[in-house]
Amino acid sequence: MKRRKFLYGTAAAGIAGLAGCMGGDGDGGGTTDDGGNGGNGGDGTADDGGNGDGGEQNLSLRVGTSAGGTQDVGLAVERAVSQASDILDYSTIESPGYIGTIYRMAQNQFNAGITDNNSLNKALDGRGRFAEQPVDRIPQYGFGAFPYSIYVVARDGTGIETFDDLAGANVYPAEPGYSTRATTLDVWSQDPTADVYEEMTIENMGVGDAPGAMEEGTIDASIAYGTPGVRYTGFVQEMASRVDLHYVEPTDALIESAESYSGAGTTRTDYEDWQIAGTDIGTDEVFTWDLQVNYTFNPEANPDAVYELCRVVHEHNDLVNEGEAQFNDYDSAEEMLAYAQERIPVHPGAVQYYKDNDAWDDSLEEGETA
Repeated sequence: MKRRKFLYGTAAAGIAGLAGCMGGDGDGGGTTDDGGNGGNGGDGTADDGGNGDGGEQNLSLRVGTSAGGTQDVGLAVERAVSQASDILDYSTIESPGYIGTIYRMAQNQFNAGITDNNSLNKALDGRGRFAEQPVDRIPQYGFGAFPYSIYVVARDGTGIETFDDLAGANVYPAEPGYSTRATTLDVWSQDPTADVYEEMTIENMGVGDAPGAMEEGTIDASIAYGTPGVRYTGFVQEMASRVDLHYVEPTDALIESAESYSGAGTTRTDYEDWQIAGTDIGTDEVFTWDLQVNYTFNPEANPDAVYELCRVVHEHNDLVNEGEAQFNDYDSAEEMLAYAQERIPVHPGAVQYYKDNDAWDDSLEEGETA
């Protein structure tokens, strides 16, 4: 696609005319996973931007955000908006995990939220928690925020070298309720890796107990995850500081399973650029399945507000990254669509931004406004 720098000052004139003016996370220092806890509850309704004084429209987004690493990203975006936009009011609203955010957005408690593709796909298909408590709708895609990339490490001396060796081993896929755990088990439990998964002994302890259990020999292997090139979640760093770990090589079956699962992406990353606490795990590259975390918006969200937020995170990406390096580093508007899926509509405000930047993908579906 043709790329060009978007000159917002001139192109925004049309928008101005329309607008009237124009999980649960854990350790605050790391990127612990946003759990799949959620459900209903909470007060308040979404503010989709009302009319201000003098007939001018107040562009407003209330963004549901999990605690921990995801909240750090949300607050970095909020700070960037406060510095780079004088027309958008962005407020962070605490939300209980990615699945909880989907539930609360379905109830219109806020008009924007950070969630992930796996949870969105489960909501569409009525799987997992959504089998017992479905939602009438899911939010629309806006832009990718960051990935949680996942692979497996094993304790030295276990004899575990490849994914197939995990059969019969004590495996820790993170704490129950974590979205990285759910995504990992979703990948492993389908063909062609289901036979290995069925022979694993899955450990269910909290992340605070996992490093000690690894050191004592209760855990043979564990997932390692975080944001590539930035950092790992806290318990993984602690494991690596207490125990000698090595990379568990993926089999062709694992690669096939990860690449075929609709709720996750896959990535290969040079280990030199993403080391666990400076340790050598015996590989030059890691293959990961990725929990893709997105900014999403309800149909009620004002298209001009969504457009303005896309502009800020694109044109002022450096401001967001200065606040939180975990947020994606965007060199082009096309990259903001990296986590978009054909079955998840894109919010019209975001669609317009992509079209104005020659970045729109016609294979995607444009959502409807309410």
